[in-house]
Amino acid sequence: MQIARQRELARLLATLRREGRQQSGLDPRLVPPDTGTAYRIAQMVAEELAWEIAGWKIAAAKEEMQKALRTDSPIYGRVFAPMVMPSPYSVAHAGLCSPIPEVEYQARLGTDLPPRAKPYSVEEVTEAVASLHPGLELAECRFIHDASFPPLPAILADGAGASAIVYGPAIADWRRRDIAGQEAALVCNGVVRRKGTAAAALDHPMVPVAWLANELSRTGIGLKTGQMISTGTLTGMLRPKAGDSYIADFGPYGSVSVTLT
Repeated sequence: MQIARQRELARLLATLRREGRQQSGLDPRLVPPDTGTAYRIAQMVAEELAWEIAGWKIAAAKEEMQKALRTDSPIYGRVFAPMVMPSPYSVAHAGLCSPIPEVEYQARLGTDLPPRAKPYSVEEVTEAVASLHPGLELAECRFIHDASFPPLPAILADGAGASAIVYGPAIADWRRRDIAGQEAALVCNGVVRRKGTAAAALDHPMVPVAWLANELSRTGIGLKTGQMISTGTLTGMLRPKAGDSYIADFGPYGSVSVTLT
């Protein structure tokens, strides 16, 4: 894919983000041919926007979600400031691009994880995490999910659906607690709609964080102190409508609430 076309797609995606809108389909000549090109374009989008990178989202940690998202590996995207927000959070549904609420643990980094030759271990990454939080990601996509929905590389160029992260208070003494086994629920308008655990979806939230640290390191990008990492959905995907109220309920670990007005 010629660099001119990569930049054309990056400018288009940056414009759609700035203007908070979607489009149907994508000119086939602008669809990235592979994952590597898609991620390079995502970096170009970040450069076009020149917005602070406040965090990252990870998706498709395991096979079931990979099948749903048409990928054979985990995927990632940048979360821009000021889209990392404390709970409770209220936002107009009309201003969002097909939002999808996802119950996720959020990990805030306390130490930089810069690019390096040696892979990061899960233990090293765990030590670099300053706090772990209950959370809810509002994923968005700049492409309308219709018959013209483009292939996955176009979605990766758009940041893999990264948008907003909403987080609750830090989980006390989280390294010593059964984070993987704790059931979390997505409650919509007072009704439990989805349930899941990190054990089933991720193995443990630190596993995808370590994957992200190594994936970014491999491409010369580092994780920074203070960035919040949304580690992957525990409850699958659900399409909301205006007026819906959501709670991500992590039991004794706290909860997060989002209202789509």
